[in-house]
Amino acid sequence: MKHSWGKCILVFTTFVLQLCISAINEKKVFAESVSAASTGATSTEVTSTEVTSAEAVFRMTINRGIANLRFFQQAYPDISFSRSYDSSAEDWLITVVIPESNGKKRVASFYWAEGALLPKSELANKDKYAPILYAYPAILEDPADFSEEKKEAIRQFSSDENRKGGAGTAMFFFDAVYDASSRASLEQHLVKTTFLGKRTTVHERVKEPLARVEKRIMALSKYDRYMKEFVDELKSTDSYFWRIIAGTNRKSFHSLGIAVDVLPVSQHGKQIFWGWAKEKYPNSWMLLPLEQRWMPPVQVIRIFEEEGFIWGGKWAIYDNMHFEYRPELLQFQKH
Repeated sequence: MKHSWGKCILVFTTFVLQLCISAINEKKVFAESVSAASTGATSTEVTSTEVTSAEAVFRMTINRGIANLRFFQQAYPDISFSRSYDSSAEDWLITVVIPESNGKKRVASFYWAEGALLPKSELANKDKYAPILYAYPAILEDPADFSEEKKEAIRQFSSDENRKGGAGTAMFFFDAVYDASSRASLEQHLVKTTFLGKRTTVHERVKEPLARVEKRIMALSKYDRYMKEFVDELKSTDSYFWRIIAGTNRKSFHSLGIAVDVLPVSQHGKQIFWGWAKEKYPNSWMLLPLEQRWMPPVQVIRIFEEEGFIWGGKWAIYDNMHFEYRPELLQFQKH
């Protein structure tokens, strides 16, 4: 019995010791990171090894921490990301090198700015921008489950005042990736193609992901009746359209040619877009039951997401025809 108790004490002591060592190591990693930030680390390529070593820090910071840079790396593997700490700005300076189809490369720099990726000229206006990464839902939430607090939050978020003057997604990073600082520069990268039998124009960077989506949908439509009906009943699959989002002062992702609207010939009396639904149901549009909303088949949504596109039907202000190439959000969702 004494031998048994002695063995238990030894095992327990070893376990506690391992926990202490682990805690000390994590504290050391965190302290080293803070020290680098305060003194100004030299420019370093953000490698997969470095990102992995930052896991401890990532767990100890909020979702706007610099360790989130790894999700951009995973989402855009052909783009080079490097970072250095700028002590004068008290923020990380991110440099991206973007390859072009003609063999040339474009270079752009941004400050991390809690995940908004802003140019230095906009740091003073940081509060006007939301972080690029947000919690894209893994499942479609039933409005019947909305709490009163959530309903009020959606009302405020969708208000004209908030949409015009509230914080919105910073487009500077995307303008660099897609060469969209101007309409003229962006349109050099547009390609005409077909998607699900409809002509459309997209950015060259999303042509291949969109083609993979089409191939998988068409393959299923050969034996799945609902998939076939979805394809056969499409009116258009428009993508590129240089414009500002209605009711805001922010550029649409359609302006980059990386979003596509799968619009059916008929919605069969169902609602498809929150703004149109609001005109008909001004006080209850957000609570409209899911069965009263037009939706693509679940398989279509899944295929789009697996190829890097998010679905607007999961947004609180729903846009059920809208798909948008945002692979960084799907990488972030996994963690």
